[in-house]
This record gives sequence, structure tokens and C-alpha cells, in this order.
Amino acid sequence: MYSGAAAAAVGSPRRDFISVTLGPEEAAGIGGYNNSKAWRRRSCWRKWKQLSRLQRSVILFLFAFLAVSGVISFTGMGETWKSITNKSLDDQRTEQEIPRLKLANPAVLPAPQKADANHGDYPEFSLQKPPKQPHVRRGPSNLQIKAPRRDMRLKTQHDTMRAVEELVEADKVEKTEKSIISWRGAVIEPDQSTEPPSSKIMELEKPSSVETEDQKEPVPINERQLAVIEAFRHAWKGYKDFAWGHDELKPLSKSYSEWFGLGLTLIDALDTMWILGLKEEFEEARKWIANDLVFDKNVDVNLFESTIRILGGLLSTYHLSGDSLFLEKAKDIGNRLMPAFRTPSKIPYSDVNIGRGTAHPPRWTSDSTVAEVTSIQLEFRELSRLTGDEKFRKAVDEVMKHVHILSGKNDGLVPMFINTNSGQFTHLGVYTLGARADSYYEYLLKQWIQGGKKENELLEDYMRAIEGVKKHLLQRSEPKKLTFVGELAHGHFSAKMDHLVCFLPGTLALGAHNGLAADHMKLAETLIETCYQMYAQVETGLSPEIVHFNLHAQKGHKDVEIKPADRHNLLRPETVESLFYMYRFTGDKKYQDWGWEILQNFNRYTRVPTGGYTSINNVQNPSNPEPRDKMESFFLGETLKYMFLLFSDDIDLINLDKYVFNTEAHPLPIWVPA
Repeated sequence: MYSGAAAAAVGSPRRDFISVTLGPEEAAGIGGYNNSKAWRRRSCWRKWKQLSRLQRSVILFLFAFLAVSGVISFTGMGETWKSITNKSLDDQRTEQEIPRLKLANPAVLPAPQKADANHGDYPEFSLQKPPKQPHVRRGPSNLQIKAPRRDMRLKTQHDTMRAVEELVEADKVEKTEKSIISWRGAVIEPDQSTEPPSSKIMELEKPSSVETEDQKEPVPINERQLAVIEAFRHAWKGYKDFAWGHDELKPLSKSYSEWFGLGLTLIDALDTMWILGLKEEFEEARKWIANDLVFDKNVDVNLFESTIRILGGLLSTYHLSGDSLFLEKAKDIGNRLMPAFRTPSKIPYSDVNIGRGTAHPPRWTSDSTVAEVTSIQLEFRELSRLTGDEKFRKAVDEVMKHVHILSGKNDGLVPMFINTNSGQFTHLGVYTLGARADSYYEYLLKQWIQGGKKENELLEDYMRAIEGVKKHLLQRSEPKKLTFVGELAHGHFSAKMDHLVCFLPGTLALGAHNGLAADHMKLAETLIETCYQMYAQVETGLSPEIVHFNLHAQKGHKDVEIKPADRHNLLRPETVESLFYMYRFTGDKKYQDWGWEILQNFNRYTRVPTGGYTSINNVQNPSNPEPRDKMESFFLGETLKYMFLLFSDDIDLINLDKYVFNTEAHPLPIWVPA
């Protein structure tokens, strides 16, 4: 290589040169500039080292700032995208679930949470899919049924959201599971032949389906329903004019009779007035309840009758109207009835002094009737659910659990009496579905329905009892071969059937509607025909209290025979009750026609011109039915209510998938499955 000094020495023209000294590696062509990543990194590092400390700090700060800004921006965009994606998915799920939710027919109230009953399976009781109701689904009548007041619900947003979450969970579970009144109105003398609730208050309710139904077009009231309203107003006029605030009207003498002195007729009729849309009459009655109904009285009341008429009537009216006045009165009477359960066996006494807080059996015996002690459960269980006080439910559940294990039954059929000291059945060997035993069977099924069909001991006892009825009590009459329910006394069959037994067709139909054996509906259809014939084969077209059926064909004799002591009519509801169930579940118009005949005959033979209706002594004498001068409270509380519902084609007017009637026709809500 030449240097600049050498060039000048030889006299060449002056040129400038840069002298570069190559190391051995460079000379060999190793490690020189070759545009590789390694070479560029070393070059950048030399440049970085040439920068001052201040310059390097500024650059580092800028890089850090940009990095943080980028992270924040990316996070925000990610959350936005996630929200959009989730919303899209939720919308898809909602579109898929809405149709099924509309078909679910949810019950009205939240489910109890604590389950005491055995939830085991009973293979012999295979539930069948309920038959579809035949009517076109239409809106409720002009008088809407309201959910209980909002001031009875929990207030916080947290609890509201939790309730919604519980409903969603219940819906998911549901989707997975799819792959006495006995002698009412008569005083019995000794010589004469009634998920389980949560421990916490369940005031927060599922948004009632009724609130949605309020948006539907009301169903017009038809002519037959108007006739029922007119009959009710006529009966109410007599009560208001001559018996206001007293227990029962005596329409002929224009006076009243007292049983407990608690305005039985008025309380019994409250929910009937609400359902019929009689707002003016309802408000008058409400004022009396608010200002004049006092339970702190030195008076003995019958536990059973007070529970089904007073407690049941107040609870039902609370649920229909949402007026907390009725719940407060229900809590008052409920607490005052509790001394009846202070017995050695926990089987309650028949009578309670609601002022003194004492209880006792009847004067002539230490027994209670089986119907009395096993037909108060719907009401006390609901009172516990509403108040959060478990003592009511615990008391009546102990009775049912005790009766469940008792000996002395005959294929599920129970005797009529039970001793309050020993807790054992008495008067063994006599089995009937009439007075003193009837509503035991009714409440087995209805408690099971009320509690969300989870308490299988109740279902077991009901199913066995119906099999016992088929085996021991069913016979056919002559000449029309009517199927009827007789009685069994110490192995001997009697062809005697109380009008009270006509509750059974409706109960059987209700069970079939809730998935029980299809042959229950078949039996219901044959029995309701018999109950109708108990009216049709009588001269006035009104049934007597008791009939006897002919088992052997005799010339000139009908199927139905009536003894002189049994030919009275007390304006009872049982046949009309069953007609209502049968029409609601089958849509067969003949049941409405039969009910219309009965209403016309009530108007023809029991209506008192100055107001009210009266029981009669002789259904076989159209010219002189011998009026008894007494209008039972259940004529307004049950008979006319069931008439009105029978003539309605609106299945949402007391929807039987949402309400269960107590034995005095007071509807109480079915608990939503948990």
C-alpha cells in the first residue's frame, strides 16, 4: 500500500489519501461489514455509547411513555370487544330461551328453600304429562288479580339481582329435568250421626305472571257469569241489611245467627267479591275488617272452621288484592289458634278460646276428627311462608308426619277419629270419604301441589288412599249403573254417599292434571256423572245431604233413594266445585250446562225475595221445600265462586297451575320450584 510521502517524493501531482490499517481478520475478509444483524447491533451500540447521558435519558423516557400508552389503549379496546362479544352471545341465548320460558307456566311465589320431606323416588307413582287445557288462552277478567304489594318486598338492588339469579338457576334445573270441610255449617253433637317453606321470610317475589297478564285484553263476562253476580248481590243485600258484621244471615226472619261472632260470612266472601269484580261491596267489607274485626274476644272457636274460613279467607284476599291489612289480620288469628296444638300427642284440640289462649276437646270426648286435624295445613304452611315464622308450619307438619306412620289404616283409608292424648286412631273399622274424613284426602294432594310436588310422603298416602277407595268403596247402582263411593263399617259395605263426597271428582281431575295416573281422570268422569244425578233424579233438582244407592234393580225405583232425615240441602258447593275442575280440564260444555241447571234451581227453591238464600229441609217437595231460615257462609265463599269460575272460559282467572284452593274455596299460591 502506498503512503502520501512516497508519492510526493517522486514528484507526482498532490493528492489526499486516508490511511486505513487492517487487522489480520479484516485482511482475511472475516468479520467485516456484511449487513448482518450482529454487525448492525454492534454498530447501533457504538452509536448509543456516543450519545450523552441526557440524550439517552430522554430517549428512554419517550420509549417508556409510548409503551405505557400502548398497553392502556390495548386494554380498553380488549374490554370493548369482549363486551360486544358477550352481548352478542347473551342475545343469542335470550332468543333461544324466551319461547320456552313463556311455556313454562311458572307459579306465582318463590319456592321454600328448606326441604324436610323425603325427596326419594317412588317408582309406583309415575307422573304423566298433564293433559293440555283445551281452551284458547285468553286474558283475565276485567278485575285483575294483583301480586302482593311492593312494600312487602325486599328493597335493595342486591337482593333483587339475587332473586333474578335464583330464577335463572331454577329455569336451568327445570330444563335439565325435562331429558272438611266435613260437615261445614252444622254443629255436631255427641248423639249425631273436619320446597317446603323457608325458615326466612320470603317477601321478595318473582315478578308475577299476573303483571304480564294485566297487559292482555280482558275477557268479557258472559250472561251466565252475570247471573252469578246478580245472585251474589241478592245474597249480599240480605246479609248487609239484616246481618252485617255477624256470622250468618237468617233471611226469612231478617236476622242473624252467631257461631263465633267474627263476621264469618263477610270474611268468607271477601275473595269472591274480588274475583267477581264487586269493588264497592269489597271496599265496604274491607272497612269493617279494618275498624271492627277484633280477635281479642273471650270466645271458643273451632280450630278447623276458623282456619279454613277466616285464616284461609284473609290469606287469599291478601294475595289477590295485595292489601297488607289482610295479612296482619291473618297473623293475628293464626297466633291465637296455636294453643290448640298444646296436647300430649301434638294432635290439636278441636276448640280454642282465642281471647284467653286456651284450648280443649269437645265436651263429650277427647277425640278430634281426622278431617279437622289434617285439613288446616295449606293455611298454616302459607302463613309461615309469608311471616317467616316456622312455628305454624312445624305444628301442622308434625300432625301429617304422625298420621303418615299410624297403624289402623285400611289400604290408605283412615278412620274418622284420632285421640289427642294418645295420638292413635279411634273407632277403628269405619271408613268413609264423607263427614269427618273427607278433606284429609283432599289435602294430601293439595299440600303436595302447594309445595312444588316434592313432599313424596303426601303423594304416597294419597295414591294409596285412592287405591283403597277403588278396592273397598266403589260400587255401581241400578238401573243406570252409576259409579258411587260408599262406606265400609267393620267389613260391611253401605251404599250411603254424602254430598260431601262430591269433592272427589274434582280432586281426582286435579291430580291427573298434575301428572298422576290417567285412570284418575276416568274415575272422575264417572263420579261427576253420579253427583249430577244426585240432583237430576230429585224433584227440585237439588241434591239432598245424603243419598243411598240401589244395588239391585227394582221396578219403579231410581238409582237414588233418599231417607227423610237426609233430604235437606244446605246450599253446598262440592258438586259445583267438581264441575269447575272438570270443565277447566276437559272443556266439555255439559259441565257448564249442569252447573247452570243447579243455579236455576237454587234461584227457584232457595231464594228469599227480601235478600239472601236459605237452606231447605225437603228437596223432594217442589211446592213446599220447607226453608230452614239459614244461609251458610260457604254459599258466598264457595258455591257462587265456583259457579262464576265454572261459567268462565278464561283459564287465567285463578289459574290452576298457579293457585290451589283450600277446602273453603280460598285460592292460595303454589310455590315456585327451587
